[in-house]
Amino acid sequence: QVQLVESGGGLVQAGGSLRLSCAAASGSIFTIDPMGWYRQAPGKQRELVATVFKGGSIKYADSVKGRFTISRDNAKNTVYLQMNSLKPEDTAVYYCNAYYYGLGTYWGQGTQVTVSS
Repeated sequence: QVQLVESGGGLVQAGGSLRLSCAAASGSIFTIDPMGWYRQAPGKQRELVATVFKGGSIKYADSVKGRFTISRDNAKNTVYLQMNSLKPEDTAVYYCNAYYYGLGTYWGQGTQVTVSS
């Protein structure tokens, strides 16, 4: 069964850190590439935060460069997002995203990240 399971959201003060995790089920059956994170703030469109390919290529949104780090454990089909120096404008629901070869794009259920000023 294709499923993305997220964890790690929460409430943090500005300047703090959080780490998100997303495990992709059925990864031993399908090739999953890339994996990444998107976010959606209230009243705004969903936007790319960061994405990582199996080969190591990474892309970040300009707004998070130097503060967020995406990484991937290919053996576990898990992607992580380490978020440092968080700002109130980072408040959003964060969604894991993964492309399953032969099946298409899948999304996690979303995890709330709230940064207080």
